[in-house]
Amino acid sequence: MIGDEGEQIGVMPPFEALRLARSKNLDLVEISPTAQPPVCRIMDYGKYLYQQEKKEREAKKHQKTITVKEVKFRINVDDHDYETKKNHVLRFLDEGDKVKATIFFRGREMTRTGLGRTILERLIKDVEPQSIVEFRPRQEGNTLHAILAPKKSAAEREKEKEKEAKAKAKAERQEKMLQEKMAQAKLNPEQLAPEKKDEQPVQAAAAASADAPNPASNPGTQV
Repeated sequence: MIGDEGEQIGVMPPFEALRLARSKNLDLVEISPTAQPPVCRIMDYGKYLYQQEKKEREAKKHQKTITVKEVKFRINVDDHDYETKKNHVLRFLDEGDKVKATIFFRGREMTRTGLGRTILERLIKDVEPQSIVEFRPRQEGNTLHAILAPKKSAAEREKEKEKEAKAKAKAERQEKMLQEKMAQAKLNPEQLAPEKKDEQPVQAAAAASADAPNPASNPGTQV
């Protein structure tokens, strides 16, 4: 028997355990029915269910649902259009989604399937640093497709983002400190200027006293 605070109460008859739970306006829940004797705990069962549901909802919030995004190509795609579609593929991979690159052949284009395969192989090579190939180009009817998956997991991408954010914050702090030092360096000459002005009369007085004749050193002077 386990109490509502997690303390060990010990072995007791079922009717006494139930009476103890009711005296606290709580429930008696069997948590280990296969144990000998069975283990029960005093708890607020409704509150327990609510906390479990809350934990499940929080876990679902942090789960990333992987979807398959399709990017369609044509065998006569020009370089500009190819680069645009390739950037779409890279963006989908960076967001953690899989990509299905597809080429449709129409009519006589079925005689040029090799050209379509060349386009997909080019795409696989261009996005190789950010992706892994789940299915290499394969043909089904008049369609040729390949499936790419992100090379890094969602957790790894989150770590990279956190690392980049920390590096950016550190660079901003260093830049701010540098600007503050430069501002202080500009203020220092102005602060020292009055001190130099005060030193000038002292230096002039010292020079005048040095130029004045010393009576003790003049032999013609009578005391």
